[in-house]
Amino acid sequence: MALLKPIEQFISILQVDHISKERKDKLKPLVEFISNKLANKSSVRLNFICTHNSRRSILSQVWAQAFACYFKLNQVQTYSGGTSATAVYPLVIETLENIGFQSTKLSTDENPVYAIKFAKDEPAIIGFSKKYDTLFNPTSGFAAIMTCSQADDNCPFIEGAEKRIPITFEDPKSFDNSPQQVEKYSESNLQIATELFYVFSQLTA
Repeated sequence: MALLKPIEQFISILQVDHISKERKDKLKPLVEFISNKLANKSSVRLNFICTHNSRRSILSQVWAQAFACYFKLNQVQTYSGGTSATAVYPLVIETLENIGFQSTKLSTDENPVYAIKFAKDEPAIIGFSKKYDTLFNPTSGFAAIMTCSQADDNCPFIEGAEKRIPITFEDPKSFDNSPQQVEKYSESNLQIATELFYVFSQLTA
C-alpha cells in the first residue's frame, strides 16, 4: 500500500549515507532480528521502549510501521511503551502532522489517545502513553528496542522479549518551552526516520 504522498516526499529526502558507522553498528542487531524473522516467515513484533512513552518511542513506532508498509513487509507490527505512563507530548503529534501524517485525537483526558494515519488504506496506529507490558502490547517473541538510555539503564530485564536492542536517541524534551523546541523535535524526528529507513532498506538489499 502506498503511503500518503507528503510522507513519501519526506522519505525521498532522507540521506542514509549521513549515518555514521558507529550508528550503523548499533542498528545492525535490529536488521538481523527482522531479517531472521522474515526468513522464517514469522511475525515480526517490535516494541520501542522509552521512559515515559511520550516522544522517541512514539516516533519510532510510527516510522517503523510506516516503513513496514512502504517496503511491503506485512509481517511487521510495531508497538511502544514506557517504564511508566504519562502522555504523548503534543509537539510529537504536530511534528508528524507537519510532514504529512494525519491524526485524530480520540480522547481528551490527561493521557490522550491518537489515531495516526500514514496510508489511505492501512489502519491507523493507535498512539498513547502506556507501560511496555500493557495488554495492548505483545507478551512474548518481540524485540525490545530501548530508545532512551534511562530506560535501558533502569530496566535491565524486559519480560517476554526475545531480544533486547539498545538504539538510544537524544531526548528533545530538554528543549521543551524553548525557542528551539520545534527545530529540535524536527531534528529528532529526522534522525529516527533516517535510521529506521536505513534498517528497513537493508532488509531488501
